[in-house]
Amino acid sequence: MARKSSKKTVLDLDRLVSEFIVPPEQRISLAKQYKTCADLSTVSKDELIARLDQGVVQLAEEQNKLYAENKQSVLIILQAMDAAGKDSTIKHVMSGLNPQSCQVRSFKVPSAEEMDHDYLWRYNKALPERGCIGIFNRSYYEEVLVVRVHPEILDRQQLPGHLLDKKIWKRRFDEINNLEKYLTDNGTVVLKFFLYLSKEEQKKRFLARIDRPDKNWKFSADDARDRQKWKDYIEAYEDCFANTSTKWAPWYVIPADRKPLTRLIVAHIIQRTLKSLKCKYPTVTKAQQEELVQARKILLEEKD
Repeated sequence: MARKSSKKTVLDLDRLVSEFIVPPEQRISLAKQYKTCADLSTVSKDELIARLDQGVVQLAEEQNKLYAENKQSVLIILQAMDAAGKDSTIKHVMSGLNPQSCQVRSFKVPSAEEMDHDYLWRYNKALPERGCIGIFNRSYYEEVLVVRVHPEILDRQQLPGHLLDKKIWKRRFDEINNLEKYLTDNGTVVLKFFLYLSKEEQKKRFLARIDRPDKNWKFSADDARDRQKWKDYIEAYEDCFANTSTKWAPWYVIPADRKPLTRLIVAHIIQRTLKSLKCKYPTVTKAQQEELVQARKILLEEKD
């Protein structure tokens, strides 16, 4: 009787990442080209968590250098269908970062003040400073996704009638691309993640939110009703990717049916991106070194 192979799957994250990038200016099919769960069933949950812990340590070190150098910044955008795990991804991936230089913004229904400005206004106000990581839990992409699926929202945006034409989405795609090109040309790296959840897994997570009292607060009846527009959302996302996945700010479609794997992949991409920036701690001048020597001498000579 032949023995079963005990060889473990080697988790090559760099190879995996290349599979998740949406090629710039190409129309894709999410169902045909991307998976909601990567084929890594032999990789245990414990191994994924251990790899994530290692990645968070490395990510924190790169964040420190980004903050100390104070020349560049990173904007992380998370988009997904409801229950895909945006909140938990932020919680686990960013758990070891310095909150002084990491800002998370969640964008809810616009306020009256925000509705009196252009649709990018409230997002521009929340962009990360130099040396910082900014995380948008939902973003200006809602304006070409949710608003597109629910055109009644567009009717409330107080736009002149002549701008409510069929070209509005193409204009918004161009405006978003121009914004992201401007940001990258001024030292802000834009990382865009779509957490790709299956409809079946979303149903399981919705039922868990209903059945568990501690999760009831996370569920709204509107979430269930929105499932009826699943196809519309997928079409909107595909069109969005075709028009806004660029060389300077490509989209990553991350499988989201298995949360530990989702978090590990997102953490790896962020850490790899930060490392590619080659940030360095500021160098100390000779005069400053001499001051440090003197300060050390004073401290050592102190009497208790």
